Amino acid sequence: MSLMQILVFVIVGGLAGWVAGIVVRGGGQGILLNVLVGIVGAFLGGWLFGVMGIGVTGLGGLFLTATIGAVILLALLRLVARR
Repeated sequence: MSLMQILVFVIVGGLAGWVAGIVVRGGGQGILLNVLVGIVGAFLGGWLFGVMGIGVTGLGGLFLTATIGAVILLALLRLVARR
């Protein structure tokens, strides 16, 4: 993985985490947590899309996958935190 790919992954992860924070909670959690949530969400979304047989390509597909995964991750964490 090149430095440019890592940089794009971190930026897209941060944006996806921020958008997911707005969707699930009503706001972002800070830049580092947004990046972390977005990156974990990208892996989760990629795995879920793979299981369902959905293939995505390009920067838009990466952002969509990361955002959906991050929303799912935050929703699951919110459910666990309530208990």
